[in-house]
Amino acid sequence: MSVTPFWKAIFAVTALGFSGCQSNAPMDYSPTHARLFLESTDGRGPTKTLPKSGVVISIGTKAIITEIDVLNAEVAQVDLGRCLMLQLTPAATRDLYRITGSNQGKRLVLTLNDVPVGARKIDAPFTDGTLFIFVEMTDVQLDSLVRDLKRTSLEMQKDIQRKS
Repeated sequence: MSVTPFWKAIFAVTALGFSGCQSNAPMDYSPTHARLFLESTDGRGPTKTLPKSGVVISIGTKAIITEIDVLNAEVAQVDLGRCLMLQLTPAATRDLYRITGSNQGKRLVLTLNDVPVGARKIDAPFTDGTLFIFVEMTDVQLDSLVRDLKRTSLEMQKDIQRKS
């Protein structure tokens, strides 16, 4: 039985369609969406409970910083111990400065993939685009988190560059 040109065309289109679904690089990290929410003092927002301390915080409904605003993440050693350090884009730095300047005394709540993991009290305007926040997780989990945040940030920044 001979193959007609029609079936050859169907085979070629099908092969091209499946080749676009394959990825050369295996996923070696867990995409992690970091978002910061401002504490809501009017009681209208949803509440989040931190996993270890059990602290319940009412937050706004819209994140003020999202994963696309994060340029880098590191583990930082400060006087009180190890914490997460997030470095933000210039635009996010300006937004954070404006928000923290007018909301001193409130807290910022960090969620990872919609799960609350830490909170930071606003004691002064954040001016330099670097945010230090203690997260309620072990040191091993913190190291893995930083790896995942860095890779997620890198992939998101690549996507932004491709789209511009």
